[in-house]
Amino acid sequence: MGNYLVDTTSKHCYNQTMINITKPYDYSDLRRIDGKKRLYQTPDGGKVPSVTTILDATSDKTHLIAWRKRVGEDKAKQITREAAGVGTSMHGFLEEYTKGEPLSHKSNLVHIQGRKMAEKVIELGLSKVDEVWGSEVHLYYPELYAGTTDLVGVHNGVPAIMDFKQTNKPKKEEWIDNYKMQGAAYALAHNYLFETDIQKIVIMMCSRDFQYQEFVIEGEQFDHWSEQWSQRITQYLGLQG
Repeated sequence: MGNYLVDTTSKHCYNQTMINITKPYDYSDLRRIDGKKRLYQTPDGGKVPSVTTILDATSDKTHLIAWRKRVGEDKAKQITREAAGVGTSMHGFLEEYTKGEPLSHKSNLVHIQGRKMAEKVIELGLSKVDEVWGSEVHLYYPELYAGTTDLVGVHNGVPAIMDFKQTNKPKKEEWIDNYKMQGAAYALAHNYLFETDIQKIVIMMCSRDFQYQEFVIEGEQFDHWSEQWSQRITQYLGLQG
């Protein structure tokens, strides 16, 4: 009989033996530099922008600006702040789980929400993960970009970059183009650094009302979003003068 993590609050239990942590690669920590734009310092001493910095600088913000005007600036800040708190909490619990650690117990309402969302991802998403190569993995492409992916491993028998996302409400697939490019960026960096051939991205998303969504990008779609990411880098570099 396996070793079980039991959540006495939600009465869920998880078989920890399904998290097979293999660690085949030696992942290095990168120094993050937070300022007007987020930078990472790479092992060669260079400073490169984060993947999210590049995507943010090259994104069409028309819909975001319209939403902020519609709900009002104060309300928009409140919603954004609450979402960030829940998202950070959910990620923290998922990091514990993918490192083979018991989920911590916290009484704060934000953490309770984040834990329940994490449990949904564990139940419906991480149950398909055969191997964990690394959790919260720092990756970089020399002289171009760097970032941190939530999970690298094997998903349904295929090597993959996996990212966890929280959302206030379920999203249509056409709304998550940046997430797809983010995954492609991490895959390309991993392939460069470790001579792998990762061509699969898995986005595991849970909404505040515990609806789980999973988006898998591979094959021709992976090639497409890799090319889109390459174009975003070119666009970003053009903006830097």
